[in-house]
Amino acid sequence: MNHIDDPQTQKANLAYIKSAMDEPVLTKEREQELAYAWRDRQDAKAMQELIKAYMRLVVSAASKFKNYGLPIGDLIQEGNIGLLQAVNRFEPERDIRFSTYATWWIRSCIQDYVLRNWSIVRTGTTAAHKSLFFNLRRLRAKINESSSDGYLTDAGKTQVAKALNVSKKEVEEMEGRMRASDQSLNATFSDDNEEEVGSLLADNGPSPEEIVIGMKDAQSRSKWLAQALGQLSDREQTIIKERHLKHETVTLEELGKDLGISKERVRQLEQKALMKLKINLQKNIKNPSDFYTSDLFHAA
Repeated sequence: MNHIDDPQTQKANLAYIKSAMDEPVLTKEREQELAYAWRDRQDAKAMQELIKAYMRLVVSAASKFKNYGLPIGDLIQEGNIGLLQAVNRFEPERDIRFSTYATWWIRSCIQDYVLRNWSIVRTGTTAAHKSLFFNLRRLRAKINESSSDGYLTDAGKTQVAKALNVSKKEVEEMEGRMRASDQSLNATFSDDNEEEVGSLLADNGPSPEEIVIGMKDAQSRSKWLAQALGQLSDREQTIIKERHLKHETVTLEELGKDLGISKERVRQLEQKALMKLKINLQKNIKNPSDFYTSDLFHAA
């Protein structure tokens, strides 16, 4: 995945980078002064001066991740979020430069952004996966243990796993993910071939023709059933509808109580009604097997 910014965006990014690099570097004493002013008095001007002075750290960190194909402007914005978190969490009484502290937060936010957006398939969730993702390329180049297909050899995978304290299986999975890339289903195979990638995906669903035929068949079966049911007595119609044409089937015992007859008598009437339905359908339909697509008549 590669992203190319439009000219307007590129111009805005360059202006931001120039502005960041033009800001003066702060001394340790000035860092401390501004950090105390923000933490203890919520001095907004002090916070702004601290942030502006270290926007250069954001630009520097973002540039190190530009090869992952994400917009440099987005990487800078994520780095700015890390810089803001550093300003709010920094403890000036500790003997550490703010620039050192901020660098960790900036890098962490950018790395999280890259992991979330590098691929539509989630790349990794654990600290081990994160370390593997950002160090695999460097270690591959250092180890130089690749097979003819370009993948790490078994010995190379073992070395990477040992160096990053992960399993060899995790190395294999991450290498496979990083070697693959997302591709739009609307992408064409070449400039000369307008056929899209998605056109080769198998569609296991019914075709439009099959859907229309199915709808017409369903309408026909409904009409045939209504005609056949109309030739049954009211009690027989009730039994068939309650026992076979509803989502929740009524038991023989429940239906017997409603009709004032025994469970066995309901069963006998049900068998008789099903047989009548079959006979009526055979009279009205040229090929009765076209109708028998359910379990409706299996008991008859």
